[in-house]
Amino acid sequence: MADPLTIHYHRDFDGMVSAAVLARILTQREGVQPQWKSVNYDQRTDWLNFEAGKRFAIVDFHFHPRCEYWFDHHSTTFLTEELRAQYAPSDRWEWDMHSPSCPPLILRHAEKHWGWKTDARFAEMAKWSDVIDAARFTTVDQAIFGDEPALRIMRALTASPAVEWIDQLVGAMIEGDLASVADREDVEKAHQRASRNRDRALQQFPPTVTWNKDGVLLFDASSNQIRRERFAAFYHHPKIFYSVGVIPTRSGFHVSAGENPWNTPAKAGLEGAHIGTIMERYGGGGHRGVGGANPESLQDARRVAAEVAEELRLKLQTK
Repeated sequence: MADPLTIHYHRDFDGMVSAAVLARILTQREGVQPQWKSVNYDQRTDWLNFEAGKRFAIVDFHFHPRCEYWFDHHSTTFLTEELRAQYAPSDRWEWDMHSPSCPPLILRHAEKHWGWKTDARFAEMAKWSDVIDAARFTTVDQAIFGDEPALRIMRALTASPAVEWIDQLVGAMIEGDLASVADREDVEKAHQRASRNRDRALQQFPPTVTWNKDGVLLFDASSNQIRRERFAAFYHHPKIFYSVGVIPTRSGFHVSAGENPWNTPAKAGLEGAHIGTIMERYGGGGHRGVGGANPESLQDARRVAAEVAEELRLKLQTK
């Protein structure tokens, strides 16, 4: 009997849906049940030896040449030029940096190459994955206070009780629709906790602002006493183009940068910048409109955040 295949997925809504979709497809195609486990940026150390000797797939995360299946949409997916040279589209690998999220990419690939027909619940998950990962919310209020099942799950993830819990939710997505996942008692409990954290985060955000000038806001929320709300900067300062800040994580400190989805530089006739490319220089990555990095110390994180914010500010001044 062959060793089991493990699907590694990025630890967010987009990645979770990607893992659920691929797991369902492979189960139906091969008649075996793959396993799944989340990954994050801090696991890229010694990337070439990742899961050595094991069978694995990767979705919504960096390219690896030993993947049996690989799908991603990040423009910064290739960690080196050597890895980029090893990629070629196939019936098991596909990269499309123009896809707003990863699940629709997998579904299109499965239909084209494997004759797999998407059912309504996976189509709904893919639609919401585009909304969440590409920040295509209709308003900042929907992003922060939206009550649709996908948005309840999205918010619940910010109060995850453990990394392994996210793997459990992937299993629930394989078997049920978004409404059934959102109605789980553990998801509702996490959602309620996350909603309280959200309200506190909105109250706590204003004092964290270090400076706000020329359309760019820099903040420092590195204290673990400060709650984080992804869109707090745009909620309080709707006229800014970019927000850059330092936040704490389980493994250290994270620099997060994002473009205002409701007030983009393009709307003002400005070119703007590719945040993912900027963050790649600091060991991170992302998309044009959002990205992050994990510096080694708080001091480094503050330095990186300030440098990124200044670079974005200067970019906006270039016409």
